[in-house]
Amino acid sequence: MAAHLSYGRVNLNILREAARKELREFLDKCAGSKAIVWDEYLTGPFGLIAQYSLLKEHEVEKMFTLKSGRLPSADVKNIIFFVRPRLELMDIIAQNIFSEDKLHPARDFHILFVPRRSMLCEQRLKEQGVLGSFVNIDEYILDLIPFDGDLLSMEYESAFRECYLENDQTSLYHTAKGLMTLQALYGTIPQIFGKGDCARHVANMMLRMKREFAGTQNQILPVFDTLLLLDRNVDLLTPLATQLTYEGLIDEIYGINNGYVRLPPEKFAQKKQGEGSKDLPTEPKKLQLNSAEELYAEIRDKNFNAVGAALSKKAKIISAAFEERHNAKTVGEIKQFVSQLPHMQAARSSLANHTSVAELIKDITTSEAFFDNLTVEQEFMTGVDTDKVNTYIEDCIAQKDPLIKILRLVSMQSVCNNGLKPKVLDYYKREILQTYGYEHILTLNNLEKAGLLKPQTGSRNNYPTIRKTLKLWMEDANEQNPNDISYVYSGYAPLSIRLTQVLARPGWRSIEEVLKMLPGPHFEERQQLPSGLHKKRQQGENRTTLVFFLGGVTYAEIAALRFLSQMEDSGMEYIIATTKLINGTTWVKSLMDRPESQIP
Repeated sequence: MAAHLSYGRVNLNILREAARKELREFLDKCAGSKAIVWDEYLTGPFGLIAQYSLLKEHEVEKMFTLKSGRLPSADVKNIIFFVRPRLELMDIIAQNIFSEDKLHPARDFHILFVPRRSMLCEQRLKEQGVLGSFVNIDEYILDLIPFDGDLLSMEYESAFRECYLENDQTSLYHTAKGLMTLQALYGTIPQIFGKGDCARHVANMMLRMKREFAGTQNQILPVFDTLLLLDRNVDLLTPLATQLTYEGLIDEIYGINNGYVRLPPEKFAQKKQGEGSKDLPTEPKKLQLNSAEELYAEIRDKNFNAVGAALSKKAKIISAAFEERHNAKTVGEIKQFVSQLPHMQAARSSLANHTSVAELIKDITTSEAFFDNLTVEQEFMTGVDTDKVNTYIEDCIAQKDPLIKILRLVSMQSVCNNGLKPKVLDYYKREILQTYGYEHILTLNNLEKAGLLKPQTGSRNNYPTIRKTLKLWMEDANEQNPNDISYVYSGYAPLSIRLTQVLARPGWRSIEEVLKMLPGPHFEERQQLPSGLHKKRQQGENRTTLVFFLGGVTYAEIAALRFLSQMEDSGMEYIIATTKLINGTTWVKSLMDRPESQIP
């Protein structure tokens, strides 16, 4: 099922198998038939670890979503709640248990906290008078979930908000724990580099945890040579920009959740000749997106302008393969053609799907609105008129365009100008509040606190210096046959990935001045390896770096890292890990503060 996790340099299936084993062990603790009550947010991440078939093998007969009121009826011995440690969920569980106890007094209740138990939650259950109803209270440590052969995510949606708005470092503790689990399976990582306050915290926690387990050195040859910890707030610009890779645009427009996307069904209707389009499907088309699909692995990281050519080339290859059947004369040749048929049919259906997806995206990317928006983004990135009120943003507010679009653009202008003049910032704030409602004052306050939207203080604007030194803007980026990472944003090279690139060669010493301009400390730590575990590097063997983004990473940044891994002379392969896969919209949304009544 998860073969694509083991194709890469690092076999991430080992991590998935370890997670599955723990899940089986917990389910076996609860003898007899079971019903699982899911915290809805967990169903997606869990789907990447275990399918329903695995649960069924361990006597799971029913599955429900956690809702207030009564549980649906189920003739089972055990009811297991799979939940995140959140207080509001404890109140719902208490309601469920009260309604059950009246009906089925002989049932066993169990609760599994993901990823950690919480004293506060247990206290809340005690206050509600249901703590004693649980036979098992346990935790299921699901920190890093393998999404693809080179990609891990914690899917911790509130990590950035917690770190920068609420000063809550829980997510950093989970990160450090996740990295310790990784080292237990793949060996100690000898070198750690980092940039940013959160990175420093995570590194400190890891080193402390390592000291605490000093006696249990694991005798595994290290798979990773280097760990790079990067704070999201070191590079606030990249997530705000519109991603221009195929996968990035799918995420920007439709949203990819736990490796799946839901698309409008019209383009996927199979029309038979002579039939009208009277009964088009109404259910969204759900596609799984990962490297297990050959064509997707090939086109996902291309700039969207290069996808059309790649699809038509693929179409020609598939047509030619089907034409081969006319040349098959002998029984042996016919047999060989038939044996290849399933693979060819899968390739044809994959091509049809991605051609439809590309058409959907093209309808948007060729629109005037998309072009205007992109033009303004690129003007900001190149430093054009970033210090005055932008007429395009004014027009968008006047037309009442979606608020998130406005917030992304204004934040981008602020980041590229190292803050806005108080007069300009006040004007934007006033316009936004008068058009979209005064309740958004809290959101504006949050964006300011997170450093996305801020008044300019006396200090000079460092962004032009950073842009020039790190070559963040490349004129004439080659989108078809890229030679630099800037192709993922058609000209802008993500700052976060430039830092990663420079670290590999020639090293951060060469950009000391720029690093000082970016927020938070930069540091290097070494972890002692047990004797005999030092790698003997073969001639021409690549080094492997794990890049961990604290606060989220975009698909365009992932594409840029994959591009660096594939470069002939880079000598480095990258594995990517993050607290959450994000795009500008989901990221800004996580910082929005809607009064309770407005939460959809």
